[in-house]
Amino acid sequence: MGETKELKKKLTPAHDCTTCEATAQMIDKARRDGVELVFDRAATMKACPIGADSACCKHCSMGPCRLNAKDPYGKVGVCGATIDTIQARNFARMVASGAAAHTDHGMSILHLFGEVVKGHNKDYEIKDTQKLLQVAQTLEIETDGRAYQDIGLDIYEELMKTYTQVEGEFPFAKAVPEKTLETWRKHNIVPRGAMREIMEIMHRTHMGVDQDYENIVNQCSRTALSDGWGGSMVATEISDIMFGTPRPVMAEVNMGVLKEDHVNIIVHGHEPNLFESIMVSTSDATMVEAAKAAGAKGINLVGMCCSGAEMMSRHGVPHAGNFMSTEAVLVTGAVDAMAVDVQCIKQGLGKVADCYGTELFTTNPRCHIEGVKHIEFDEDDPMACTDEVVIKAISRFKNRKGDIQIPKNKNVGIHGFSKEYIGYMLGGSFRESYVPLNENIINGRIRGVAGVVGCTQPRTKQDYMHVELVKELIKNDVLVLQTGCSQIALAKAGLLIPEAAHLAGDGLAEVCETVGMPPILGLGSCVDNSRILTAASEMVRTGGLGHSIADLPAAGAAPEWMSEKAISIGHYFVASGVYTVFGTTFPITEGTKFHKHLFEELEEMGLGKWGFSNDPIEMAHMMIAHIDKKREQLGINKARERVLMDMADRQKLDVA
Repeated sequence: MGETKELKKKLTPAHDCTTCEATAQMIDKARRDGVELVFDRAATMKACPIGADSACCKHCSMGPCRLNAKDPYGKVGVCGATIDTIQARNFARMVASGAAAHTDHGMSILHLFGEVVKGHNKDYEIKDTQKLLQVAQTLEIETDGRAYQDIGLDIYEELMKTYTQVEGEFPFAKAVPEKTLETWRKHNIVPRGAMREIMEIMHRTHMGVDQDYENIVNQCSRTALSDGWGGSMVATEISDIMFGTPRPVMAEVNMGVLKEDHVNIIVHGHEPNLFESIMVSTSDATMVEAAKAAGAKGINLVGMCCSGAEMMSRHGVPHAGNFMSTEAVLVTGAVDAMAVDVQCIKQGLGKVADCYGTELFTTNPRCHIEGVKHIEFDEDDPMACTDEVVIKAISRFKNRKGDIQIPKNKNVGIHGFSKEYIGYMLGGSFRESYVPLNENIINGRIRGVAGVVGCTQPRTKQDYMHVELVKELIKNDVLVLQTGCSQIALAKAGLLIPEAAHLAGDGLAEVCETVGMPPILGLGSCVDNSRILTAASEMVRTGGLGHSIADLPAAGAAPEWMSEKAISIGHYFVASGVYTVFGTTFPITEGTKFHKHLFEELEEMGLGKWGFSNDPIEMAHMMIAHIDKKREQLGINKARERVLMDMADRQKLDVA
């Protein structure tokens, strides 16, 4: 270990890598210790400029073919493929991979649910019967006089079509606003089943198949929609049924949640079943006594990344940081074990864990890491895995070596909003409704709604784009919904509390103060972007804001996106009718027909469109301009005076 002078010259100062003070401290410590983190690997690995512009093709052995982004129509690939075909194929394969990740996740959750309702699995159960009935109603499944388990079995069988159906419209088409669904039907982009769509998009992008960028994008839309309204939505809805629909809960975020005198266990990944089971193991009296016998005061269970965000939203479990901090947190020396499952797991975790003696375990058959111990998580015997993780962590605590340095940074926030709770929050138990939200958008107190989501990554300053974008949006009376790593970025900045309303514009602040809510609502993990879709659908159904999602004064953004999942997420929002702006980079060559199609022509078809900016303030005002355009089209661009009712006023209303 140790750094050369040449390497030190290339490294970016820690506080230029991140706005997160805790992460910056750990970057500096890692460099002193001679341990390489993702930030340093990014500094010494120059991004390929041809690949960044999506101007290369490696889909057959006649290439790889490299085109010139500065003269995009100057030449074609060996097979004759144009820059537009090449870009569309590359984009499509990112959508396919991202959709596959969410789809596989959702299918795993649905499979477990099937085992529960069939009576084969006794370790999990139906916890939210109200959500069970709600999902059944959406799917038009009969509920009167029927046992929950029987209703659940029908839900399972119906939702399995989300993945396996080869003809017809996927089940959650019933949840889509009618006018939005009409637009999808017009363009033949209503998904059939996710497996069918992903298979077709991979076939189409094979050498010598689909060579019309518009036709490829059409299949991109259908595949992405099978993710957002299919795999992701199934994962969220079924997780709510089995583990409980989130309600607002106070939770602590950042590395200060680690405790030097406790056995610290981190769960990192995306699947809630591992985390739910390890919660049982860490609270077991025998395990707690074993930890105390090893000299600890107890066991401290902490989340990271998206499964952490999900458990934080459901149970208030502390959260140590987002994607870009997953290696840095190990540098504290205080992490006794980290268990990971799938998605956003850096291979570099293995070497960093070795350097600090942390026990790192993979648990999912889909995700092994070379040189890292694997403990298989079996849903039919979950404690065999989670108990072993806890035992190994206790042993490591007892034999801790080296310097323990835990940053003191810790922020408290309100997490756990959902489409259901937003309705309750605004209307109360007996009048659950989105009417107050729509009314306050119509009267101008709330300018519009923005979904700010997505990853963090080392090609830009960690968290900076998220925080500055959201601050600018709420300052201009835009209510913000957040998920995933973006939510954690704002939580670390101390902005997920009702008191943050002082940073909002007068209209949004007034609404927040009346209801007692933050101007930024955290909805959970990145798969929970489906909550934004269902909330948008509810706004349409409530009335007054148009007849489709494309009519809403709403926009989306992923300012620090990193993964192929983000491209699938972005495109299912675009295909749903939402203007969606990405930051940092975008896999496209400007000035091409493909670029014009994504950034202009899709909107002309009645869908949404893509946008791009590297500046968070510019990004915010691009979104605000779109929101204002939609307000003008709806005829609500001029604010109208309305009396803002508090809860007591609403309770005086007659029940409809």
